[in-house]
Amino acid sequence: MTARAPEEVAAPAPPRQATFREVFAVREFRPLFGTFLLSTAGDELARVALTVLVYQRTNSPLLSALTFAIGHLPWLLGGPLLSALADRLPRHRVLISADAIRAVLLVGMAIPGTPLPVLLGLLFLVSLCAPPFESARSALMADVLEGDRYAVATSLTNITLQLAQVVGFLAAGAIVAVLNPSAALLIDAATFAVSAVWLASGLERRPAPTTEDDEGPRSLWQDTIGGLLLIGRSPRLLAIIAVLWVATLFAYASEGVAAPLVEELGRGSTASIGILLAANPLGVTIGGLIIARLVAPDRRERLVVPLVVLSLAPILAAGVVAVVAAPGALPFAGVVALMFVSGLGASWLIPLNVSFVQAVPSAFRGRAFGVAVSGLYGVQAIGALGAGLGAEGVSASAVLAVSGGLGLLLVAPVLLAYRRTRGSVATPAAGEGPSGA
Repeated sequence: MTARAPEEVAAPAPPRQATFREVFAVREFRPLFGTFLLSTAGDELARVALTVLVYQRTNSPLLSALTFAIGHLPWLLGGPLLSALADRLPRHRVLISADAIRAVLLVGMAIPGTPLPVLLGLLFLVSLCAPPFESARSALMADVLEGDRYAVATSLTNITLQLAQVVGFLAAGAIVAVLNPSAALLIDAATFAVSAVWLASGLERRPAPTTEDDEGPRSLWQDTIGGLLLIGRSPRLLAIIAVLWVATLFAYASEGVAAPLVEELGRGSTASIGILLAANPLGVTIGGLIIARLVAPDRRERLVVPLVVLSLAPILAAGVVAVVAAPGALPFAGVVALMFVSGLGASWLIPLNVSFVQAVPSAFRGRAFGVAVSGLYGVQAIGALGAGLGAEGVSASAVLAVSGGLGLLLVAPVLLAYRRTRGSVATPAAGEGPSGA
């Protein structure tokens, strides 16, 4: 008797790639997307205006870096705790309230003659609203979009984030040169006011995503600890967060020394600072478009490792160019071009974000996003402050070179961990989170 050949089993069809039109067809995505674009552009405009103002008054790279970093510090100090609000309260309410509060605070900052310490203190309070807002927005995005729509929406959001930063950086240079920081702050306040109204009219009223368990009401601290424990037990989430934090720490340290670096390159105008800062987000914009439209969904995750390397190597090269070249237009253009290439590589954030969402249970997303983004902004603040501190003793170009070289060395082991844990998912322990999670 002859043996029969085994029947061929058809391979599963690859996931269908969603389109931008399908993403925008989701009604709730439109206000989430539009308000994010508005507020980000206003934020960057205000932050750069204050950074330039401080450097002009003090001529201190460290104080200039502190001004740029202070908007990120609240994430490091209270991000995981405040982000738990996105899992305890209705997410639409968290979004609207945070934007309304920020609009009021920014109007206070725009009052002429406000002392610099008061401005920085109010900036810190404005930034305290960011952890619950960003966690609620990120979690709600995953709630309203399914399948590859979420991946494409993440790519689109990241692209527009970079475009908003480009607009904000360039507009800041023009506004500060022509007007004053108060005008930039009033514009930022207006973006938050419009955002609050748009969100109130465009979002569905959903209940809070969790319910209380049999042991009674859980405190904000308990929910926060539950989210931290979920991440701490998951090698996959730890690897994703490690890539996010380590790569960001060194890739964006250059923002903290933008003003002294431009001066070192012989291009001391405010407009040149805006051009240098805009180069990286412009590169991320182009890279994000390529990933969203030209790369199949099942292949995006494989690009994380080479893209992370591409985001750091040009920073090392830019620092070397700035160190060895004489001040002038050509070295400045070369550094700007290299920062643009670094931005192309920094589009690794898009597939990494999708991997993170796939590994986190829905009811824990607010807290998980809070932990990830808290560390993200925290390392940005640390990187900017470290770069500014280094520029007090050595040249800004040397700081740039060290950031790129050290980043390449330290990111290698976490990239290996990311590859080893591919495919695993975090599971909450019994009784760890609220019932219904």
